[in-house]
Amino acid sequence: MEDYIYMDDIVKRFPGVTACNHISIGFAKGEIHALLGENGAGKSTLMNMLYGLLKKDEGSIFIEGKKKEINSPQEAIALGIGMVHQHFMLIPKFTVIENIVLGTKLKREPLLDFRAARERINGILEMTGLDINIDEKVQNLCIGDQQKVEIIKALYKGAEVLIMDEPTAVLTPVEVDELFIVLRNWVTEGNTVIFITHKMREVVEICDRISILRDATYFGTYPVENLDEKEVARLMVGRDVSLHIESTPQPRGKDILVVDKLTVKNDIGLESVKDISFTVAAGEIVGIAGVDGNGQLELIEAIMGLNNKKAGRITLNGESIEKLSPRKILDKGISNIPFERQKEGLALEFPISDNFILKEEWNKPYRKGLFLDFKLIWKKAEEVMKAYNIKARTPATQVGNMSGGNQQKVVIAREVERDHKLLIACHPTHGLDIGAIEFIHHKIMEERNNQKGVLLVSTELEELLSLSDRILVMYKGEIMGEVEAKLENLSSIGSMMLGGCHGKA
Repeated sequence: MEDYIYMDDIVKRFPGVTACNHISIGFAKGEIHALLGENGAGKSTLMNMLYGLLKKDEGSIFIEGKKKEINSPQEAIALGIGMVHQHFMLIPKFTVIENIVLGTKLKREPLLDFRAARERINGILEMTGLDINIDEKVQNLCIGDQQKVEIIKALYKGAEVLIMDEPTAVLTPVEVDELFIVLRNWVTEGNTVIFITHKMREVVEICDRISILRDATYFGTYPVENLDEKEVARLMVGRDVSLHIESTPQPRGKDILVVDKLTVKNDIGLESVKDISFTVAAGEIVGIAGVDGNGQLELIEAIMGLNNKKAGRITLNGESIEKLSPRKILDKGISNIPFERQKEGLALEFPISDNFILKEEWNKPYRKGLFLDFKLIWKKAEEVMKAYNIKARTPATQVGNMSGGNQQKVVIAREVERDHKLLIACHPTHGLDIGAIEFIHHKIMEERNNQKGVLLVSTELEELLSLSDRILVMYKGEIMGEVEAKLENLSSIGSMMLGGCHGKA
């Protein structure tokens, strides 16, 4: 298969680490090509150089055999390379068509030629099979439709190569299927998709070839037709990996968390959580499914004391906590893996050792009188780094210089290692490679088996089905229903995620 894009001997260094070490890799026309590797393997760094967000230190990039310098996203776009980021870059108050044409040079500048833009966008919709109202405001769209806007925006700018970073992370199963149809239609026209994902099922289902990066180096490229999910995972991690967790039946313990008739208002006074009630018992994992933005964040903020615009009752081990401060709630025995690690879970400018004792810096054994015991903190951080396979040179490594997956491991290690009765885990494996996911899943199951209560919030239905004892589904602030965590209930969960019937299965 002839390469349309070839990245030759690419090197990228950051302080104290080589992120891409003499990588040579090619991508062909008319294919969906998965780029796989563990956290810190160099996938995102490599693609950020192809898209012009980072400058390479060494090496060359060839497009159709011609050497090109790509020093900015504008230069990448001019060469037909587009990127759909994991976090959408849209203006909510603008319409779809306004977001698409934003930043694009128009023939009638400074006037906007929406008629010509509309004709061109309709052509893209017809070619790809995408279906969306381009006059609707983005803030009124579901997550799946917002992703469609990002794809249309890239194609409108002339993309022939589309880099997609974890494109299915926030989509329902139905939306994932729709996306795959769109991508397959598009590549049949001779275009290329570079697909970064950690989901082995998707790799086998949609991709033509895979390329593996290990420890910042190129490991190999393989046709998918000869591989299954287990083999893809083995190539990626270098060992056999299993995400199937054996759940040992055990008696349900006493209720640790009780949420009773909870209503929460957001910053503009609208109800984001509407009169919901549920419990989490010792020795059980309760999953919360739903597309992001349906009240999960506000629910967790209310439990953690971060939102006081609420009504209802929240108890922990029989004690009311709804009026306590966040610090006092932590001291009562709740650990929380937050939704966004960089904004809520970490101090990026601080080293690993300091991040590890956040929330505990005022407690023994890390504090002796007025002073911190830095020797003990360093020793404990080294132990945790080894136990959780956190890739960094020393505990003095600045967290902001680490890969996203390794940052997540720091958060998870801190929260699991704290003294707690209830673990709230929000997207705990988001951005992690399959080897790390396997490890974290076992850690969460250990929490259950040790008679801790676990409230697991995730958009990954496979994760919820694998770990949970029962699953609640949230939609527009309401609990649409409760189901047992069984594969046969997948369609019911998907239906409720989109606002389908209330119920219990």
